Amino acid sequence: MTVSKWTAAKIARKVIDKKELFILDVRNADAFADWKIEGHKFDYLNIPYFELLDGVEGILPQLPEDKEILVVCAKEGSSVMVAEMLSEAGREVAYLEGGMKSWSSYLEPIKAADLENGGELYQFVRLGKGCLSYMVISEGEAAIFDAVRFTDVFINFAKEKGAKIKHVFDTHLHADHISGGRHIAAETGAFYYLPEEDAAEAVFDYTPLTNNLNVKIGASQINVSALYSPGHTIGSTSFMIDNKFLLTGDILFIDSIGRPDLAGLAEDWVGDLRNTLYSRYRELAEDLVVLPAHFMIIDELNEDGTIARRLGDLYKENHGLNIEDEAEFRRTVTDQLPPQPNAYEQIRQVNMGKLNPDHDEQTEMEIGPNRCAVR
Repeated sequence: MTVSKWTAAKIARKVIDKKELFILDVRNADAFADWKIEGHKFDYLNIPYFELLDGVEGILPQLPEDKEILVVCAKEGSSVMVAEMLSEAGREVAYLEGGMKSWSSYLEPIKAADLENGGELYQFVRLGKGCLSYMVISEGEAAIFDAVRFTDVFINFAKEKGAKIKHVFDTHLHADHISGGRHIAAETGAFYYLPEEDAAEAVFDYTPLTNNLNVKIGASQINVSALYSPGHTIGSTSFMIDNKFLLTGDILFIDSIGRPDLAGLAEDWVGDLRNTLYSRYRELAEDLVVLPAHFMIIDELNEDGTIARRLGDLYKENHGLNIEDEAEFRRTVTDQLPPQPNAYEQIRQVNMGKLNPDHDEQTEMEIGPNRCAVR
């Protein structure tokens, strides 16, 4: 038997297409419990690598013979060794190239919609981290929203589409992942926009995001307008595209709402969060399609792999939008918060321009699941 090497892109298609897969994860139990490759039809076995040093014969009965088997570890090396042992035992097996680090980094671009007058809207799905970025393209011009740090992905995608990046927006100062926004702007000559309320300590130049700011993309005049929507951060800003799509940043997700504590100000910002969700957004059209900056669980993916829902449907289905008692809302938001994201304070410092970690350090900062929500 030969050992196959699979890329993160191949596994992403299996997630989106809802294919079956059996994953043998050879990381330590705590790492597996905290974060793994999620799939609609994936099955798992977690056996730490060190327990397999003397051979894999003991786990063969636990491995299916009618499903593809993928061995996964943190960086690749351990999974290659285990996969080779399984191959020698007569099993057909593959390993993940680059391990969980490559899974955390991979972006899958998916066309989310055709816009009026010929424009296009793309969603970049980072399945391993739950991050969502966006690109609007219209007649040779592009705007990017909440770009993650893999700048080449966005720059090359725009080039492939024959578009010049003109505007780059961050809905807020991110704390769970490193933004690529200002770096894309610096490389392409685009304007970089950031909410001024979030950028008081920023050490780089930017264009302040203001409420009701309007930007036109391309000759077809795709309209992008800003809506001040604090609560996750004091400067959090949403975007309306063509009056049909609402980019909510980390304020509102499909199955949850944003957390207000990543700057240590939960008690101060919870009122802003409620006002945005229960007043500002309530005044918007129910037919708006919500496009968040993160997703929490694999079930939020639509059939085509996008993450999007009607605002009116979320007001019926999302528990965080249906807590009528304000005191109960405050307790839910402040008392039931999940653990803080990995290295979140350092990430905030990076996104303010105060720290400049190298590639490997950035990867380590971002390892782990998305933790931007209250569920």
